[in-house]
Amino acid sequence: MSDDQASSVTDTAPTLAVEDLSVSYRRRRKTLPAVSGASFEIAPGEAYGLVGESGCGKSTVAMALMRYLPGNAAVDGGTIRFQGQDVLTASPATLRGWRGNQMAMVYQDPGSALNPAVRVGTQIAEVYRVHRGLSRDDALDRAADMLDKVRFPSPKDMLRRYPHELSGGQQQRVMIAMALAADPALLILDEPTTGLDATVEAEVLDLIEQLRAEYSTSVLFISHNLGIVARLCDRVGVLYAGRLSEEGPASSVLTEPRHPYTSALLRCVPRPGMRKDTKRLEPIPGYLPRLGEAPPGCPFAPRCDLVQPECETAPPPLVQVPGSHASACLRATEVPALTARDGEPAAAPASGTAPAPPPAAEKAEKAEKAAEPVIAVDGLVKRYTSAGMEVTAVDGVSLDIAPGETFGLVGESGSGKTTLARCIAGLLPSSAGKITVTADHSGRRARARFLQMVFQNPDTALNPRHIVRRILSRAQKRQDDPATSSERGRRLSDLVRAVRLQDWHLDVRPAALSGGLKQRVAIARAFAGKPSVVLCDEPVSALDVSVQAAILNLLIDLQAERGVSYLFISHDLTVVQYLADRIGVMYHGEIVDIGPANAVAAAPHHPYTEALLSAAPALGSDGAESRIRLDLTPVQPGTGTEGCRFHGRCHRSLGEVCATQVPPWQTDDSGNTYRCHIPPVQLRDLQGAATPL
Repeated sequence: MSDDQASSVTDTAPTLAVEDLSVSYRRRRKTLPAVSGASFEIAPGEAYGLVGESGCGKSTVAMALMRYLPGNAAVDGGTIRFQGQDVLTASPATLRGWRGNQMAMVYQDPGSALNPAVRVGTQIAEVYRVHRGLSRDDALDRAADMLDKVRFPSPKDMLRRYPHELSGGQQQRVMIAMALAADPALLILDEPTTGLDATVEAEVLDLIEQLRAEYSTSVLFISHNLGIVARLCDRVGVLYAGRLSEEGPASSVLTEPRHPYTSALLRCVPRPGMRKDTKRLEPIPGYLPRLGEAPPGCPFAPRCDLVQPECETAPPPLVQVPGSHASACLRATEVPALTARDGEPAAAPASGTAPAPPPAAEKAEKAEKAAEPVIAVDGLVKRYTSAGMEVTAVDGVSLDIAPGETFGLVGESGSGKTTLARCIAGLLPSSAGKITVTADHSGRRARARFLQMVFQNPDTALNPRHIVRRILSRAQKRQDDPATSSERGRRLSDLVRAVRLQDWHLDVRPAALSGGLKQRVAIARAFAGKPSVVLCDEPVSALDVSVQAAILNLLIDLQAERGVSYLFISHDLTVVQYLADRIGVMYHGEIVDIGPANAVAAAPHHPYTEALLSAAPALGSDGAESRIRLDLTPVQPGTGTEGCRFHGRCHRSLGEVCATQVPPWQTDDSGNTYRCHIPPVQLRDLQGAATPL
């Protein structure tokens, strides 16, 4: 957020005013409070961030604002006013006039919000036809313009596609396009950038900021990405167990927190330059209380490092504290010391003990085996037909993954990362090239024991008709199959605790869980046995920061104990640099940059890598001035384009040579290898000093 944007927020009547809002759910004749006494305002042109773990009540607040609460929910108290009018007493006709026109919402799961039987263009055009009265052709033209604004290549071609033909990130951009189409007065964004890569995320945030500046649009931004909240939002509210625990200017709350919960959230986030072998992340101990089971005092007391007896008698009120914001903590002045602590210095195996050194003969044998990668990909090509055209999604990719190594794979949506992982997993046949594995995994059961995959969207990977216990038990039987039922039960309990699920989660179906909880189930299923390789496709993108920290620690511990290898695909470059030993950067089917994690993140690196790093949001900097803005239309793979595929968007382009000649591989003295015409010494001078994430 810039100073100009902050000063543009005026003292006029708020667009949205929420006062003492309380919402509960009715389940099995019980009343379960979900939100208790929440109060906040959003001024015209202001962005308000709402953060907290999954299950804190963030989405419940959003649904209440739109009057979209399910039938078993009730507003028990408080008021919601939109532009001075009472939302809770508004007539159905008034609500229809507001929704999609003056109030718009982008949901966390675009797959369930888009109609699978209707083309994308028709769904976006409907907004213009209903709320602006445009003709079909004019509405489709406006829809194409909006798709262009949210960075769709060939937007007119995209109008003809169905939702299932788009990636998760592309589906989310369609939802954002629909929400922005009517220039709403209030825009509610519920985890809107979860499936977006760094460059598209940055462009979407720019688009939202532009909307705020041009139309004084008010924004409620719900997210677990604290870096994005720090960049976009003027003020932030921290929600825990349905109560606001801290509230105030984002610049103050996210740098000088005055509540132990906010401090704990910040300690969960990997910071620029952090590595798994130097500092361990700090997940918040314990669990969020279930609905209706919050303690009588401060709801965070059972997990708090500063708890004292009076915290357990009554919930502390939200009062002003030093730092120009409010905190619901009796020991607010002591919180900065919690935030500043260093935590554990390095990651360690969960067992806490190192194995005894092997005999010399065993050492030699292990060294010989270690020289052989568990996965080797040589010249892999994958072609498929889309909309009558042949597209090369993966074009001549070569890489290998060593035993116990984490190979990070980054790149924009559509660059071929997921297609590559699916080919390695055997879910897609390759068109050319070779994939070699060290173990014999012929047969489905043998392959499942050797290799597992965690998918980006758990909704498509979990059977909706089975309870979680059955999902995990079946995976355990297929992958591991312990000899006795007691052993199966013990291992299942260990697995559930490892991914921070609770026993009650085992007895519900996936539909009853949040997106983050579903992803934890998917991760638990992948580790139900003892796989040698796990392909992780955005495994933590849907998780709040505390669970993300716990899962990353779990992956590190399992790697230390079992020697498991990971192919880790993610849009979060800070997470990749923290976890990965080596990083490969893909651009439209090709690997353009590959090397040790720290080397790839520092100059010299491929200009595309430079652009990705500049777009990544980080706490403490909005990144707006230093961000490299790429051209919106990338060169598509498999179209016969000569030269460097990135040259049309490249800020370092040399002109004719980049357009006509395939760039050579360049290697710098740190072991990083990139595909570019600019040699390392010259590129380092252009890019300046080391570029941390």
